[in-house]
Amino acid sequence: MDGQPPVVVQPPATDGGRLVTIHGERMGVAYSLFDVLDLLHREGLPTADTAVDDTELIEWQGGGPYDWNSGAPDEA
Repeated sequence: MDGQPPVVVQPPATDGGRLVTIHGERMGVAYSLFDVLDLLHREGLPTADTAVDDTELIEWQGGGPYDWNSGAPDEA
């Protein structure tokens, strides 16, 4: 392996969704941790609860597995 995790979860967009790529291929946009686990499952990758913290499996950009807010201020 080249040292890069096969899964990359990008920072939250303004709608809170996070683009997920697996082996460099765009797999979809996740809006929750469950969505990420579903994408992993579809690709035959580990989906145990501990998989989300495995830095050799997933690179979380712009926040970890529990960060789904874009950081944009809430509308009043």
